[in-house]
Amino acid sequence: MDTSWQPATSDQAAPRVALEKATDWHPASWRQRKAEQMPAYADAETLIAVEAELSTYPPLVFAGEARSLRAKLAEVAAGKAFLIQGGDCAEAFADFNADKIRDSLRVLLQMAVVLTYGAGMPVVKVGRMAGQFAKPRSSDTERQGDLELPSYRGDIVNELPFEPAARAPQPKRQLSAYAQAAATLNLLRAFTEGGYASLERVHSWNMGFCERSPQGQRYQTFANQITDALAFMRACGVSDLSTPEIKRTSFYTSHEALLLGYEQALTRIDSTSGDWYATSAHMLWIGDRTRQLDGAHVEFCRGIANPIGLKAGPTMEPDDLLRLIDRLDPANAAGRLTIITRFGADKVEACLPNLVRAVMREGRNVVWTCDPMHGNTIKSANGYKTRPFDTILDEVRRTFAVHEAEGSYPGGLHVEMTGQDVTECIGGAQAITNEQLADRYHTHCDPRLNAQQSLELAFLTAEALRADRAAQRAAF
Repeated sequence: MDTSWQPATSDQAAPRVALEKATDWHPASWRQRKAEQMPAYADAETLIAVEAELSTYPPLVFAGEARSLRAKLAEVAAGKAFLIQGGDCAEAFADFNADKIRDSLRVLLQMAVVLTYGAGMPVVKVGRMAGQFAKPRSSDTERQGDLELPSYRGDIVNELPFEPAARAPQPKRQLSAYAQAAATLNLLRAFTEGGYASLERVHSWNMGFCERSPQGQRYQTFANQITDALAFMRACGVSDLSTPEIKRTSFYTSHEALLLGYEQALTRIDSTSGDWYATSAHMLWIGDRTRQLDGAHVEFCRGIANPIGLKAGPTMEPDDLLRLIDRLDPANAAGRLTIITRFGADKVEACLPNLVRAVMREGRNVVWTCDPMHGNTIKSANGYKTRPFDTILDEVRRTFAVHEAEGSYPGGLHVEMTGQDVTECIGGAQAITNEQLADRYHTHCDPRLNAQQSLELAFLTAEALRADRAAQRAAF
């Protein structure tokens, strides 16, 4: 990998090696565009020094891994696999520990097992972790009483306490974010490659507070069936020696490409292909607030070869979506682009069909996935930001119904969740009430599904996928 170039400021020329590769794009070309949702750093000199230092650091992920994910997402685009993408709304430096990472991974593995076994198809597992440190905000500032301060934009930028020193954007926090991302990836690789993710451990993934719940008991039934299936396979001569997928699994990381200086500093040329890759994560996505066609975030993402996600909210028009697809995926390569719809349950029928029809009419190869979280946030009577589980599930069901009616494939779920036993989303089989939100409300930003709710969503989604596949078979 070529790591010789330095991050360019708006006054610097593009790196020579980048210009030789593509005359109309280089990792710094976003700096010539308007950039939304970017923090205002007071210390420009320190910011430049931090980005220069990051540009000398080793890549967090590798080009071959990102290509592997693109190949798997191409299978999703073809309707032969399903994508589960989940994790924290925003990773916090103070919450960083091995148990939290393990528990979130464990829930994602459980969800994948339920979807694989229940729906009968491979599941691509992508975490919102090891880099999800930055958050877009609806306002640049926040006011409390007579004091107005910069909004909290995630731990990579500033701190949560409403104090002038804490809210001031601090460039050196990017170095802490890199270090935490590297440690998280190291642990994730150890878990997924070192035996923890083995299907033979499927029973041990059930957590104490989850195994006593209705969803945990239902999962236990699945685990028993998988154990029986593995015993049958061993009797037939199929073991982890001949089928290594039994012992380990592929797990990828993703985050929103929001802090573009950080992303540019970790962008490298792959020595085998000559393509540029963002090495901060296997997959990056563009948020609904930063998807301007001529904006900085679209400009940066169009030039990297990673799989790219694109959030599509209620204001997305079909023509705008097609223009964005043309900009981000001109080669129409399956696995390159994932459209993450996030409308709110009551807007799905009004928004989604026209987008699907436009994309299908143009023959574009995209993955359609549903984010049922961001459009369904409400404020409870006692002042907590929350999300009703029934509304989350309703958006998933409505989204699947639209895809079935339009002849397209609902290829995945994108959820904010945690392996912790939090009380942040109301409802579900646990029947969390507004009054219980204060019991274990730990999120720094948005409310997350807990382990039981995540597992419940996986079971219900598996049922919908199984019904959809049965309907397809009946049609043929």
